[in-house]
Amino acid sequence: MKRIISLLLIVCSPLAIFADPSADQPKRPEKVIANLNAIIELHGYKTGQSFAINRNPNTNIIESSEKIATFSCFTYDASFETIAESFMADEPLCYQILHMVPGNTESFKLKVVTNEGSKTIVLRSKKEQEMWLMCTKNPENPQLRDAYAIVWEEMGDDDVNFEVEGTVYMITSLRPDVYEKTAESNKRMFKIEGRVDANIADSLYNIYIADSRDALYALNDDDYVACVPVVNKRFEFQTELDHPMVGRLRCIFPDGSLCSAWIDLDFVPGETYRITVHNGYYDEDRDYERRVGRQSGRSLLVPDSPRVAVGDTTSVESDSEMDWWVKTISPEQKMHFEMKGKVLESDMQALQGIYERVGEKFSEAQDFNKKRGLVGNGMTPHLDQFYEEIVSLNKKMDVDIQDFIKEAKAAHIPTSGLIELYGRMLGETYSEQNKKLTVMLLADPSKKGKKTQKYVQKMMEKYMEEMNKLVNEPKW
Repeated sequence: MKRIISLLLIVCSPLAIFADPSADQPKRPEKVIANLNAIIELHGYKTGQSFAINRNPNTNIIESSEKIATFSCFTYDASFETIAESFMADEPLCYQILHMVPGNTESFKLKVVTNEGSKTIVLRSKKEQEMWLMCTKNPENPQLRDAYAIVWEEMGDDDVNFEVEGTVYMITSLRPDVYEKTAESNKRMFKIEGRVDANIADSLYNIYIADSRDALYALNDDDYVACVPVVNKRFEFQTELDHPMVGRLRCIFPDGSLCSAWIDLDFVPGETYRITVHNGYYDEDRDYERRVGRQSGRSLLVPDSPRVAVGDTTSVESDSEMDWWVKTISPEQKMHFEMKGKVLESDMQALQGIYERVGEKFSEAQDFNKKRGLVGNGMTPHLDQFYEEIVSLNKKMDVDIQDFIKEAKAAHIPTSGLIELYGRMLGETYSEQNKKLTVMLLADPSKKGKKTQKYVQKMMEKYMEEMNKLVNEPKW
């Protein structure tokens, strides 16, 4: 949509995300890293080195990296003498370690898997070479593998010359054990991979699955398809799907009671949803919704754009009709839309300010607990005053949205414009609020909090019904 509708799309931007601390991550093999870097720095050849990093453009997280350098040194050099010591010291941090000595006739190849494909790097090719190799999970993304290797060969007569020449490899790539599966299985498999803090590691998680949002909401508490335990602070669920479905992830406390909050999400074949649960809040894979196509209207929970399912003849007006409509409305009408857009922008800024203050409360509580070494029964934020403000502002925003829509209809806006308006509003305003309220309820499950989330969900249902009526109305 063009200038008029874009006014509302601009103000319906996602609310600020709470400032949550990082989850406990796998540790890096710091001794091995320092040792290999010292060899490169002190003895590496400046020419012929290979260095590359690829990052996800949306998250800025490393997806693959490669650092390969050749070197030459003496066996009595300090950085070389400590190779075995550093690898064995960091051995508890790895899931694979390998030491091959001269005389072993086996070669060794490392398979490197990336989103662009895979390749093989030959690490050890001759029986005269010695090699140390360590593989660990990447701390930023456990789906990645960090490989550290050093290979060398002694040069000349051992009794005269103690010089060695070799190569250092430091490579991050997708873990082959996770990603190297049959193509058909990858296409059909949906996974949930979760981690939890140590103080909530005795919880369980119920998994619910349904074909539609309405069917999911109609399920009873005991209609779960799986109850997943937490083992070593991790839980995992996977199932093969023939088509996209919807599901729910809900915690069971040690006393057997169900958590008052839960997470609803799209279950899409071939996708993996990752979540880290803390005491009172959670971190999720923030790139997941983009990957499953929520912005293109594939979501079965909150359709952001019309998903026509009433017959092949159903259609929606094109953007050209919106262009034509914008050109036909009067300057006075344009001015009215701009004024009403500023009112809505003010509503959204005020709501964003509330959620930012909630984030500050979370940070204060976490700092308090951290300074006093409190875990489990530490200080938790009380949020009732924020719940009241959120409801009040949402009521005002509802009135202002209705005012905007009423004037747009009076100006004969094409149906496509209203559908787009509803979709973006649902996906980026009410849905985002619902997520943040879920986080707040985990920390402070008060009656006011539950009523607040119920009100926001009621608004979601209201505008979803209005949008569906437009999508499904007959076209002549």
